[in-house]
Amino acid sequence: MRALKRYDRRGFTLVELMIVVAIIGVLAALAIFGVRRYLASAKTSEAKNTVGAIARGAVSAYERETSASEIVAPGDVSAAASHELCNSAAAVPATVPQGTKYQPDPAADFSLGDSTAGWPCLKFSMSQPVYYQYHYLRDANNAHAALTGAPAVGAAGFEASAIGDIDGDATAFSGFARAGTLNNRELILATQIFVLNEFE
Repeated sequence: MRALKRYDRRGFTLVELMIVVAIIGVLAALAIFGVRRYLASAKTSEAKNTVGAIARGAVSAYERETSASEIVAPGDVSAAASHELCNSAAAVPATVPQGTKYQPDPAADFSLGDSTAGWPCLKFSMSQPVYYQYHYLRDANNAHAALTGAPAVGAAGFEASAIGDIDGDATAFSGFARAGTLNNRELILATQIFVLNEFE
């Protein structure tokens, strides 16, 4: 009679199991880092898009011809139409949100101003909750210390900016700004949005 050969039934060794657990741990750490980075990028995209929209509003306001309301005598001519930048707008919200969202008040926040100043002049408003404090300043720049290093505007231009504290630590802020300046009555925008401490 022929003897049957018995095959060894072998399991995983402790070393093999430890290697698998280590690989899973590394992959989990990378996944957590990637998700955090993705969530932070989603928050900063709000600031970049909004700063861009404010800058476009400033350009549109400048390109509109404005003329003073006047009564012209018979045989006389009116004053020439002009192009003007909107005057500065109040910061919205009044303080930088710290890791939270702020729900704008449509009756108070983006309605402050008139046809020559503030948010109504820019024809800009927001109704959705925001992570950042938004600024529009004419003939000035660096609305906040977080914008140190942003391109200088000078005496004939504007700066649209966003200041945030998405990690809520209240020690460092993130800043986003886009500036424009007048050169021979032509409004020239910065080539891109200035970013400082993007994920703070």
